[in-house]
Amino acid sequence: MDTYELLTRNAAEVVTEEEVEALADDPDGKRAYVGYEPSGVLHLGHLLTANKLIDLQDAGLEVVVLLADVHAYLNGKGSFEEIRDTAEQMKEQFLAYGLDDDQTEFVLGSDYQLDDDYELDLHELELATSLNRAQRAMAEIQGGETAKVSHVVYPLMQALDIEYLDVDVAVGGMDQRKVHMLAREELPSLGYEKRPAIHTPIVGDLGTGEGKMSSSEGITISMEDSTEDLEEKVNSAFCPPTRDPEGDLVNPVLELFQYHVFPRFEEVVVERPDEYGGNLEYDDYEALAADLEAGELHPADAKGALADYLDELIAPGRQRLRELRSE
Repeated sequence: MDTYELLTRNAAEVVTEEEVEALADDPDGKRAYVGYEPSGVLHLGHLLTANKLIDLQDAGLEVVVLLADVHAYLNGKGSFEEIRDTAEQMKEQFLAYGLDDDQTEFVLGSDYQLDDDYELDLHELELATSLNRAQRAMAEIQGGETAKVSHVVYPLMQALDIEYLDVDVAVGGMDQRKVHMLAREELPSLGYEKRPAIHTPIVGDLGTGEGKMSSSEGITISMEDSTEDLEEKVNSAFCPPTRDPEGDLVNPVLELFQYHVFPRFEEVVVERPDEYGGNLEYDDYEALAADLEAGELHPADAKGALADYLDELIAPGRQRLRELRSE
């Protein structure tokens, strides 16, 4: 796999292809960033972007993880002391999950977002950005919550973070797309360069295949789930044997194989008794998906394998959480 393929595999969108191709041609010393609100235990939504960060590290980029304590405070996630305690736990979980300690810089937003230069630039963006534009950028992140002034400041800060963290590419889920477009539009007005962006997909709700997997509603899988909890959740997951002809529903079991399992394992083995045909081995996602949709792979067997591989992925983070809580 060449560098560009590694940077863009499993991406829902690249903005722009030409800019990311240039990055792939000369990745040494380049920096990528993702920002996370320190709001709880890592779940598979966080870890989808973490998989992309691992890809970027494998391609030779340095990674900056912004533990956005000021953003979390603006979003009503607790006191700064509570948020920073959570941020420290999240850092340990990311490292346990597989981010390279030597290639990853963890930064608290409050380390620079309260400085005079940042604040003055933020005010410049406030002057340059209409209220409607800021609200559109924040809408998908905010959800159905009543808009507050802090919600329209939030995406402007995200735009500035790209400059102040000195990064060459921004990474985030598709729900961050409008924020990154705002940054590309507005940063040049402050004399700063626009940066490319890589957007990862949003995994569907595990139970229904609708919407997105979220820790606040529906079924999600997190690093604190036991092996038994994980198996129960995966076994109850929506997994139709054929594609939805209308295209309205996704198969979250297949999505988890595609975005979480195959990027981290060279081969996937689905264990089956000999009387049911014996084990199946896959070295790429497409073959597994084709077998499921052709009826060669039963959904129950696919779920059993998925639970095993996800358990292996989150086990180090689960153990690290236990250690932190016992300290």
